[in-house]
Amino acid sequence: MRFAATLTALALALAPFPTMASSCAEQIGTIERRLDSAGAVEVTGLQAGHTLQTGSPRGVQAVRLGAPSDPDMISTADRVAGARTLIIRAGDEDRRGDKRACENTMTEAKGMIGALP
Repeated sequence: MRFAATLTALALALAPFPTMASSCAEQIGTIERRLDSAGAVEVTGLQAGHTLQTGSPRGVQAVRLGAPSDPDMISTADRVAGARTLIIRAGDEDRRGDKRACENTMTEAKGMIGALP
């Protein structure tokens, strides 16, 4: 009985704390940083309200010289703008707790972004 009371008290004490970030929220953050990278700025120009992210420890260290082998993966300003809209939608889906919809939207956004320089 004492264990159950302790467990209940512990559950009530932890209830107000927010949950950890979802995997979709982590994807959103990663793609937002990617869209503020030097490669994205090369494709779209520096957009109002965005800052250039530099110095990623996992970033590519050398400029890619050739075009992507898949022509559908070539980034354009219009495709990046569409991806930004999808990222906003994914954020709304994540806040509503619709994990599957958020992940599907993020997959679509990644495909739209393509291979940034």
